[in-house]
Amino acid sequence: MHTILVAVLFLLAVAVPAQGADPALIKIATVAPKGSIYHRVLQETGQAYSEATGGRGRVVVYPDSLQGTESDTVRRMRVGQLDASMLTVVGLSEIDPSVAALQLMPMMFRSWEEVDHVREALRPMLEDKLGARGFAVLFWGEAGWVQFFTKEPITLPAEFKRSRIFVWAGDNAQLALMKSLGYQPVGLPITDILPGLETGMIDTVPMPPLWALVGQFDRVTRHMLRVNWVPIVGATVIRRGTLDALSPAARDALLASSRKAGEQLRAHREVQDQESIRAMQARGLVVRPLTPELERAWRELAQEAWPLVRGSMVPAETFDRVQAVLAAYRAGRK
Repeated sequence: MHTILVAVLFLLAVAVPAQGADPALIKIATVAPKGSIYHRVLQETGQAYSEATGGRGRVVVYPDSLQGTESDTVRRMRVGQLDASMLTVVGLSEIDPSVAALQLMPMMFRSWEEVDHVREALRPMLEDKLGARGFAVLFWGEAGWVQFFTKEPITLPAEFKRSRIFVWAGDNAQLALMKSLGYQPVGLPITDILPGLETGMIDTVPMPPLWALVGQFDRVTRHMLRVNWVPIVGATVIRRGTLDALSPAARDALLASSRKAGEQLRAHREVQDQESIRAMQARGLVVRPLTPELERAWRELAQEAWPLVRGSMVPAETFDRVQAVLAAYRAGRK
């Protein structure tokens, strides 16, 4: 009997991980291109975690949509196939739609300062909502302002109605909104943009300049309208279970490195649009500025879209709060 009891206790000891033991492997996905600053900050965050665990734990980063679309990576995190993912609002909205307020309100924001102010005002609420669904935010980040890259030199909103416009695969709300406004959206994974341009499946790509540069979309879409349509905002989130399983030292290292990653992205966004545009101009991109007349036309379109966005793509309460926060911020600056 004593021998059997010892054997059972031994099996239980090896079957149940010790409290606070660090997972040997943390898997992080992103649609960002390999070698981009987004990929690099994830690698650096993983290196800090590995060093904090004395090399016992390691992080594998899957760039270039290797784990699928953002919707796919959210599903994979929910079933434990992935631990974390760097997501734009498209993916974050799969977890909680309130996050869409940071990105899916066209021409609502006029500067990065306004984006920062609203994000910080909403951050506790947004992180609580994501936390209630089993995810913790490691860091927030931005990827530039969306501009319109086109094959033909078109500038007015009405002219874009004859274009086939790229939309992120899985963003069904955006597809429905654009169709209701008379546009022709085409949902594709980001990896299919260049083939889609080359085959004529799409001819217009709303995209931040850095992503257009890395994807070489400008080699097909030779014209860009400088419209600052929406900021690309996102966050790297981790499964709450994975984070809670880390030892205090490893968790502190991961969170500290994550704060640094967010700061890197925030500093980089100030110059990345300009540098990317100049690089594409050097290889033939024609940039058309937003004249006062064009700005009026695009703002009219944006304001026409706001009632359709409110309550469908962005929860009405959150939409109204963003407008109120912005109004107070602008009044204070005056």
